[in-house]
Amino acid sequence: MPRSMTAYANAQASHNWGTLSWEIRSVNHRYLEPSFRLPDTLRQLERDLREQMTRFVRRGKIDCTLLIKSAGTTGQININVDAAQEYIRAGESIARLITSPALICPMDILDKPGVLNLRAIDPELLKKAVIELYQQVMRELVEVRGREGNKLAELVRQRLSDITRHTNTVRNAMPELMAAQRQKLLNKLYEFGGQLDTERLEQELVYLVQKTDVDEELDRLGVHVAEIYHILDSDKAMGRRLDFLVQELNREANTLSAKSSSSSISLSAVELKVLIEQIREQIQNLE
Repeated sequence: MPRSMTAYANAQASHNWGTLSWEIRSVNHRYLEPSFRLPDTLRQLERDLREQMTRFVRRGKIDCTLLIKSAGTTGQININVDAAQEYIRAGESIARLITSPALICPMDILDKPGVLNLRAIDPELLKKAVIELYQQVMRELVEVRGREGNKLAELVRQRLSDITRHTNTVRNAMPELMAAQRQKLLNKLYEFGGQLDTERLEQELVYLVQKTDVDEELDRLGVHVAEIYHILDSDKAMGRRLDFLVQELNREANTLSAKSSSSSISLSAVELKVLIEQIREQIQNLE
């Protein structure tokens, strides 16, 4: 199933000691790049959380924020006085170097790492609750990425349908265009000579066919389009494979444009390039 790399998910769980809240934001990225904002007391969980993330997503820049709000009546907040005094002494030392220092704000000291601690919470129960909620929010993120991915895939399929329509238009027009080019060549030869050199005529016709024949380009466009449909229907990572195929589509469209022998083919080639660029923009967000 196609999955977008752009998504948002959050989840909250209440316990008798307080509330846990996970917030996850995901945007497109070439690789999987997780970033965690955790309370100092839970920093040791980051490695496990990173490993678990790989079970849910393959690519994307993913910012994960965990907030813990203690119940106000349980007295579970504890101040590390020693750590606070260290910050205060450091602040006072710096203040002596300043002509007009600002007063040290107590709330700023509380925000420093290691000053404000949770207590009376079983560490193992806390870790278990954090991981369970994390898995829940990651499943929600996957669902959101899936819904967004399906929308992107539908937009890509619409462009693929238009590409097929344009390639069929060019293919159907080619016999008439080739006949017109052949007749144009014959008319020129009649103008410049009373009698035709059959061998020279055959050479010119072969050169004309080689120069203007676009069957191979049209065939390859069709093959690439069919492969993109196949990838969109698969359950494997698809972003990079689609990116490669879009490059190949663009290559064939450029060749088709270079071989153009009429304004109608030139116009179709331009339309193909526009559609291919629109597909490229959409697949940048696919995992």
